[in-house]
Amino acid sequence: MDRTTTRSRRWIGSALALAVGSGLVLVGGAGTAQAADVNVAKNAGFESGTANWTCTAGSGAAVSSPVRTGAGALRAAPAGQDNARCSQVVTVKPQSTYTLSAWVQGGYAYLGATGTGTTDVSTWTPDSSSWKQLTTTFTTGANTTSVTVYTHGWYGQAAYHVDDVSVFGPDGGGGTDPDPVVPSTPAGLAAGTVTSSSVALSWNAVSGATGYKVYRDGALAQTVSGASATVTGLASNTTYQFQVSATNAAGESAKSTAVSARTGTTNPGPGPSVPKHALTGYWQNFNNGATVQKLRDVQAQYDIVAVSFADSTTTPGQIVFNLDPAVGYASVADFKADVAAKKAAGKSVIISVGGEKGNVTINSDASATAFANSAYALMQEYGFNGVDIDLEHGINSTYLTKALRQLSAKAGSSMVLTMAPQTIDMQNTGTEYFKTALAVKDILTVVNMQYYNSGSMLGCDGKVYSQGSVDFLTALACIQLQGGLDASQVGLGVPASTRGAGSGYVDPSIVKNALDCLARGTGCGSFKPSQTWPNLRGAMTWSTNWDATAGNAWSNAVGPHVHNLP
Repeated sequence: MDRTTTRSRRWIGSALALAVGSGLVLVGGAGTAQAADVNVAKNAGFESGTANWTCTAGSGAAVSSPVRTGAGALRAAPAGQDNARCSQVVTVKPQSTYTLSAWVQGGYAYLGATGTGTTDVSTWTPDSSSWKQLTTTFTTGANTTSVTVYTHGWYGQAAYHVDDVSVFGPDGGGGTDPDPVVPSTPAGLAAGTVTSSSVALSWNAVSGATGYKVYRDGALAQTVSGASATVTGLASNTTYQFQVSATNAAGESAKSTAVSARTGTTNPGPGPSVPKHALTGYWQNFNNGATVQKLRDVQAQYDIVAVSFADSTTTPGQIVFNLDPAVGYASVADFKADVAAKKAAGKSVIISVGGEKGNVTINSDASATAFANSAYALMQEYGFNGVDIDLEHGINSTYLTKALRQLSAKAGSSMVLTMAPQTIDMQNTGTEYFKTALAVKDILTVVNMQYYNSGSMLGCDGKVYSQGSVDFLTALACIQLQGGLDASQVGLGVPASTRGAGSGYVDPSIVKNALDCLARGTGCGSFKPSQTWPNLRGAMTWSTNWDATAGNAWSNAVGPHVHNLP
């Protein structure tokens, strides 16, 4: 499917650049410091708890979340008569300048230095919901060899968090934190809450570790900063083995002793049956300038709603679904409730795989099984009725067929299976897409070919037709109808508005004429097929969002016409 902009879906943190050995530090965009300069603060990232730090009235503790970098940060909670002051005495060189900085988050936060021998300094920030850097400088006196650096909050205000403290300047003889060593192997790995598609894991934190790698059946599943993780996208009623390793700048530890966990078994139950004549719409799980919708806002004319799109993982064939915050759901549970409500209203909600910018590689028995297992896990977790295959970067019919048959065996006969090949993919029965459609014909719901972004193509009569005409729609559909697909498995896919695709938009009246030509023999252009197909399934559009942007003009016109086909 066509998308004019890329989804914004994942945040990638940036670490504070500290290269003590080389004397390089980047603080708030500053340039390269002198070669002899180091960070004289100890346990600056709180990776060793609160070692080297003293907090008033027991107000400070090391936490694993939120952290800016590594696995630890400081949380300090002021009370009515205490401002939660946490301090450290650092060794400095007389008559030298130091840059003091720290990253803070949460309530009021102060950063400062006392005992400088010259002018003591401090800086502060009000409440901050995200990490913010505080920076100041101080110069030591002629006889000053130690300075107290501190952070604190404000009386009775919210707790504040601190990470990545730096007191950067000449080494006063106290040295710096030693270079990290490879952390020890995590102990205590245990499985917790298990669902039909996920397993919660926890283990003992490892001193000096800045992150952990979680392995599933020997393959890396995810990387986390704290001592717990939930592995998702698993198949139901399946036993998996998990291991975890600890990492830091020095490297990765050996993997822990493996633990086994078996996912639960649930059955979302059969979904509503797809009507004889159906309207399909793709719902965008991202914001590309079209109207942003929740599923509950999708026009009621749509019988099949394809959630676009699933995401691939590093495991070939495996898919996951990441709900984009741009859509505006308060929680994943809220989204799942919308899926359930659509199903209760007689609609089918399916997960689409691929799209213009996405791809899933299914070219082996292992990747076919990974696809089937992960797709079924998504069906169970979210309540999806099936899948849509919108792979636009080439497919392997042999292994995709295996994947879909394995999925069907898990999901049962009520599974909805749709496809959205490009026009070039269905020009003849020898293409990989056409071969796949015929190979799964007994479990296939509908092929909604994309009649756009293609230019001129051959029709079933061997003539060339330009996109955007009744003849283009009918003569290309004829190839599928004469090539072995049942009429109930053929739909016409078109953009909902001129902005929905790069080319190929047609007025709804042309779509209605093409439907009538194929189903009734009326409304045809210069091409008139030799027979009619009254059981023609219907039409599809990209997307419900672009339809809504245009006031739902497409679904209001085409939807009733589809539902009134013979």
